[in-house]
Amino acid sequence: EEALRGLKMAMKADSPAKDTAAIVIEPVLGEGGFYAAPASFLKEIRKICDENGILMIADEVQSGFGRTGKMFAVEHSGVEPDIMTMAKSMADGMPISAIVGTDTVMDSSGPNSLGGTYTGSPTACAAALAVFDVFKEEDILGKSQRLGDKLRKRFDQWQEQFPHVDNVRNLGPMAAIELVTDKTSKEPRADFAAAVTKKAKENGLILLSCGMYGNTIRFLMPVTIEDNILEEGLAIVEQALKEIG
Repeated sequence: EEALRGLKMAMKADSPAKDTAAIVIEPVLGEGGFYAAPASFLKEIRKICDENGILMIADEVQSGFGRTGKMFAVEHSGVEPDIMTMAKSMADGMPISAIVGTDTVMDSSGPNSLGGTYTGSPTACAAALAVFDVFKEEDILGKSQRLGDKLRKRFDQWQEQFPHVDNVRNLGPMAAIELVTDKTSKEPRADFAAAVTKKAKENGLILLSCGMYGNTIRFLMPVTIEDNILEEGLAIVEQALKEIG
């Protein structure tokens, strides 16, 4: 509600609807800390866009292609954007990106008006097509959902076990934990997050911290990860959490 109030105030004071071409949103914040936008928030954005002739653009570059248990994160809300951007997992790491939109939007663009750095790579295009086949043949979305369940169960244990772990969250296997002084003050501790990532690296695991306060550690392993590799990585993180405690 607070975010919506801020958006509506901004549209009144800084960017009136008549001057606003589009609202771009990540259904799950990437660098912002893996916060998933509530379905109610995305539905309200859709409503604002419809009422004011504004395009809704979902940035699915990081959250797309099975990263959240569905092909695209925005599907969890039931909202259909006008445009989606995608890349990364689209071709299993090969350099390719795409813009997908409704026929009304995409057909409105003139000839030769859409292009991109990677559009001419037949190898990357073949990789993307292969990824679609693998999604069907190997039940990638099912694997993603099961991986998310495993992570959440483990993170809940960490939050109960460690005084500095709080606000664990996930949308499928797109998951994160926060490091805080304690669960009462909830003061963000970027230094704790840095200590965990440093200790994990020393033990062979690369982690990335993120978020507005730098105290969030995000997890985005391949959804096809083997159980023993997953357990090895989680054990390294758990040991690091014990040491900073």
